[in-house]
Amino acid sequence: MRKAMKLRIVFAHLLMAALILVVALVPNHRRNVADPTAFFVTIGIIEVLYLVALVHGRKQDPFPQGSTDITLCVWVLLLLWEIFGPVLGIAHNVLLPSPENVFNVFADHGGELALSVVSSLELLLSGFFFGTLFGVILGVICGWIPRLRAMFYPIANVFAPIPSVVFTPFLVILMPNYRLAAVMVILLGVFWPQFLSMILRVGSLPPAIIDNTRVLKVSNLTMITKIIMPYILPDILKGLRISLTTGFLMLMYAESFGAKSGIGYWISNANVFANYANIYAGIITCGITVTVLNYGSAWLQKRFTKWH
Repeated sequence: MRKAMKLRIVFAHLLMAALILVVALVPNHRRNVADPTAFFVTIGIIEVLYLVALVHGRKQDPFPQGSTDITLCVWVLLLLWEIFGPVLGIAHNVLLPSPENVFNVFADHGGELALSVVSSLELLLSGFFFGTLFGVILGVICGWIPRLRAMFYPIANVFAPIPSVVFTPFLVILMPNYRLAAVMVILLGVFWPQFLSMILRVGSLPPAIIDNTRVLKVSNLTMITKIIMPYILPDILKGLRISLTTGFLMLMYAESFGAKSGIGYWISNANVFANYANIYAGIITCGITVTVLNYGSAWLQKRFTKWH
């Protein structure tokens, strides 16, 4: 097992070396291939992240497999992309621009991409915060009061599975501006699943706990703040990853309706002009952003639910 893992680590570095040699030494069959400096910098960043992951992962496992497997996939993908694109010229040069051209977008338009991400995150976090806040508060109240639970549980069951993006055209018309419409799309997409989840979670509170609180004559406010909230907090934090990812996808769609900023607008605008290098750069940026959000939500879950 250890020998096989060592071979995979060596193979990952050999693939990286092969990629660098192909880019630097093998002549390509395309014109207008950008300077490879940005691509080389990207390769270096990936390698540094891989080495950091190896060192960090060995604290739990002497031979971490996940980071090596991911890095192998990345090197294979980039190598095939380079070979079938610029080197052999098999792939269509418009639909599949060279890696050099794609990663050169980050060098030439990195500031614009960063501003687009910030604009999207402002909308995402605003909608996510209020959707989660209202979903948790109202879900806890409706889950705790039987009459409200019987009334709103069927309603939540109907609305929770409906993707909020279907309301985008109507919200764009009804809201005073686009940004508020985008926030509402995310808010609705986060609210209904969170609301339904809280009703179910509070309803699953062990009867023994409820009986004990009644014997002790605990007030509803104390019950909610001291017993129910710690009980449902792990579920809230567990749902962060899915909610953030889903919210980001909804935002990408919403930004295609009249937006003037944001990463979704960047991609849709590049698509209008068939600028596929910018499209791929935007897609890569989306992947990086979602990955960072996932790691952040995982850290929050680990930090605030140590007892769970």
